[in-house]
Amino acid sequence: MSRLVYVLNGPNLNLLGKRQPHIYGHVTLADVEAECRKLAGELKLDLRFHQSNREYEIIDWIHAAREEAGGIVINPAAFTHTSVAILDALNTFDSPVVEVHISNVHKREAFRHHSYVSLRADGVIAGFGTQGYTLALQRVARLIDEKAA
Repeated sequence: MSRLVYVLNGPNLNLLGKRQPHIYGHVTLADVEAECRKLAGELKLDLRFHQSNREYEIIDWIHAAREEAGGIVINPAAFTHTSVAILDALNTFDSPVVEVHISNVHKREAFRHHSYVSLRADGVIAGFGTQGYTLALQRVARLIDEKAA
């Protein structure tokens, strides 16, 4: 079982720390990546960390993960509520998927309460700020270990 985990980030997360800090905080995506890489080392995981504002790139990374990854952590951002295409791509991936949202989407606008990605995700973490990424990596590591046992 591969210990490679893809961490995929959707639109506008390149502006994390600058965009709506009252919702998303002041931590940047580079800070999140550094924290994930540190934890990945402790968990003996390899990491591919990507962000795109383009749906097709996220789909291409999911397709690549099918061939080499043991898990996916995904914050699809606004694509959460709109992308059947990302759902379809995730449905081709046979290993663990954990969906992450920095904010508690259920305390926000009604349209954010529905997630296409959740239809495939093995778990959803929302509202824990950027700590959700490290929680997701811990869960994916455990699921990889359980699958290997």
